[in-house]
Amino acid sequence: MDTATSDGSPPLAIHSGGCHCGAVAFEVHAPAVIDALDCNCSICSKTGFLHLIVPRSRFRLLRGEDALTDYRFGTGIAVHRFCKHCGIKAFYIPRSNPDGVDVNVRCLDPSTIADLRVSLFDDRDRDAATAAIAHLSQD
Repeated sequence: MDTATSDGSPPLAIHSGGCHCGAVAFEVHAPAVIDALDCNCSICSKTGFLHLIVPRSRFRLLRGEDALTDYRFGTGIAVHRFCKHCGIKAFYIPRSNPDGVDVNVRCLDPSTIADLRVSLFDDRDRDAATAAIAHLSQD
C-alpha cells in the first residue's frame, strides 16, 4: 500500500521489519525505492547495519518493547536497541539524526522494496556526512 506525501516526493510504502527471532516487530513508512547509507564507523561496519533514516512519525513499533535492551557508547547520543533474545539491532536512534529512527534495511521484508540504492556515510568526515543527511529525519 502506498501513501501519498504532501511535498510531492515519491509515495511511501509500508515496510514491515523485525529482529531474527520475531520478538521485535515494526513498520516503517518509506519509499519503495530505498536510498540507504552504509556507514564505515566501528559499530556499523562490524554489525553490517544498512541505514534507512526516517522521521519518528513514520516508524511504529508493533511489538517487543520489553524485548529490547539499549547500548550507548562515546557521546551517548545514539541509542542502539538490540533484541535481548537474538541480539539483532533492527533499528535505533542515531547520533546523526536523534530526532528520527534509523532502520536496518537488512531487517525489512524484501517484498515491499522495489529497489535499493546504497551510498557511503563516511564517519571519518562525520561533520560533513551528518550535515548531508540532516533532512532525513524531518517530516
